[in-house]
Amino acid sequence: MEVKRNQQLSIPSTGWRMSVAPMMDWTDRHCRFFHRLLSRRALLYSEMVTTGALIHGDIPRHLVFNLEEQPVALQIGGSEPAELAQCARLGEEWGYREINLNCGCPSERVQRGSFGACLMAEPQLVADCIKAMRDAVAVPVTVKHRIGIDKTESYEFVRDFVGMVSEAGCKVFLVHARNAWLKGLSPKENREVPPLRYEFVHRLKRDFPALTFAVNGGITTSEQTATQLEHVDGVMVGREAYHNPWWLAQWDADFFGEPPNGLSRESVEELMCDYMAREATAHGTPWSAIARHMLGLRNGLPGARRWRQVWSDHRLKDRAPHEVMALAHRVVDTRIYEM
Repeated sequence: MEVKRNQQLSIPSTGWRMSVAPMMDWTDRHCRFFHRLLSRRALLYSEMVTTGALIHGDIPRHLVFNLEEQPVALQIGGSEPAELAQCARLGEEWGYREINLNCGCPSERVQRGSFGACLMAEPQLVADCIKAMRDAVAVPVTVKHRIGIDKTESYEFVRDFVGMVSEAGCKVFLVHARNAWLKGLSPKENREVPPLRYEFVHRLKRDFPALTFAVNGGITTSEQTATQLEHVDGVMVGREAYHNPWWLAQWDADFFGEPPNGLSRESVEELMCDYMAREATAHGTPWSAIARHMLGLRNGLPGARRWRQVWSDHRLKDRAPHEVMALAHRVVDTRIYEM
């Protein structure tokens, strides 16, 4: 079921204890549908949508989502308060439970738009943006940011940034615990080269106990997650959630004290096939555009590579999804792949 503009939703928010990070080209609505099958409680974030794309582009294409995805948050990229307020209002009207301002992306394309991580150098502007957005909507307005920019590592820098932005009414900060190097590193390298400084995020929580902090960056296991939750309010997981999605199936039990959803990997795959068939009928969406998000589902299991090969085979694009699933399992069982 797709959410339409102004549709009323009754799904409660679950806070920021566990969330899947916004990831460009990855966390679209098909990916979020898949992740919701694995965890009922995790907060899911959209890909970043720029203010220009919403103001001048196809609003439904950027904002429509499936009711099953809730709770879901919209991340916006921009730096002009009035435009951000307009886009935050659109996000709320379309049913998103949170509006998040991107102050962490270091890519040169984003920098050319004067937003993302470079905004950390202008905390007063960020505060003005947050105030404008909060005045426009009733849902939470949050910020995702780094601990600093370029090679200067100063706790005082991020402390002062949080202090000024919180004075504008922001109560939730999602902190990637690395600096963003604005020159000399690719976006991929910016996720790996600057050293992690989890202690900076822990200090933020101690210095601002009334605020909510979720830490992001380099967290790949339940053990690491549990350790972080001893210091902060939440953990945001990025690429590990995408490449090893079955981990999400543990989150409800491990971090929310609820029973697991009881689904096997095969039943999740079956439900995804149902979804692919539904999307093909409703929108003409090819199953490959959806299946790409679940290629990590069998990571660590025997035959996972052969299973991925089938689901990645565009020669099968005219087959029905359930037929492709049957072939994938037959290949895993027999170790033979014949067209």
